[in-house]
Amino acid sequence: MNVLSAVNLQKVYGGRDEANTTKALNGLNLKIESGEFIGVMGPSGSGKTTLLNILSGIDKPTSGTVEISGKNLIEMDNDQLAVFRRQKLGFVFQDFNLIDSLTIKENIILPLILDKRSPEQMEARANAVMSLFEIDGIADKYPYNVSGGQQQRTAVSRAIINHPDIVFADEPTGNLDSKSSTSVMKCLERMNTENNSTILMVTHDSFAASYCKKIIFIKDGTINMEIVRKGTRKEFFDRILDCLAVLGGERNDI
Repeated sequence: MNVLSAVNLQKVYGGRDEANTTKALNGLNLKIESGEFIGVMGPSGSGKTTLLNILSGIDKPTSGTVEISGKNLIEMDNDQLAVFRRQKLGFVFQDFNLIDSLTIKENIILPLILDKRSPEQMEARANAVMSLFEIDGIADKYPYNVSGGQQQRTAVSRAIINHPDIVFADEPTGNLDSKSSTSVMKCLERMNTENNSTILMVTHDSFAASYCKKIIFIKDGTINMEIVRKGTRKEFFDRILDCLAVLGGERNDI
């Protein structure tokens, strides 16, 4: 089933004078099926973050359409979009975006509180997702009392508590050490394989990208190439590095 469809996305920054404009996205087309785990990579300035922001409704394109689960995001007003994003989309950010005054469990169930779900439903869902990501032992602690990896697993738990149609992850391992990065990527992989969650992740990190099922490489605001995971994760990791080298990514982008 088609979860997301983006058609002819254009995003232009700058004034009316064409010489002073920048095309962050240039006629990009993308379809994402249910259960896919897609990574988006490319050199700095290629349009990765712009694409994520437009697909997730944070920003609007200059032209083109984005549909998620049959709903056109571009046609929604701000109030409709806010409700749709809360109920249908999940978000994982580089900076965790947890609320320090709430416990780990309270952070996770926040979307359910906003949707006025029953206490029984909130309890059941929170316990299930904390067990899945092995953070049930820190449910009553506060974000500043746990590790970065545990904070990000909390953020991942919050992202899927509402059973979203798609989860957007923006550099989810960007602030983590290698051990915590592995832990978080295994969580995302488990979400995808065990819950059939649909995930789109923007990353510079080839190690993180190797957990995806497919990688889309962007350059100059359009899709340059894509590869599908076959064989071992190590083999996929090596293919990702090869593609980035061909694409012209600098070493710090790799």
